[in-house]
Amino acid sequence: MRKDVVLREINRGRRSTMRTWIRKTQFAIEEGDLQTAETHFLQATKWIDKNVQWNQLHSNTASRHKSRLAQALQGLRAGN
Repeated sequence: MRKDVVLREINRGRRSTMRTWIRKTQFAIEEGDLQTAETHFLQATKWIDKNVQWNQLHSNTASRHKSRLAQALQGLRAGN
């Protein structure tokens, strides 16, 4: 049980970091800041892939998140 508590905290941190980068990317896209959005997108995809590797996230779910972020980023590029 003690090990479960430690692993739960580690998993919570990993998920939180991934969600933070996704949120930062979405915020940068809404603000229209292409440069920041691209750098945040790279970090978000990195953390999404890491969470798939650690079995925190299903691969299809990860693909959906990355696809939606990429599509929003592409819309921002087209607008500039």
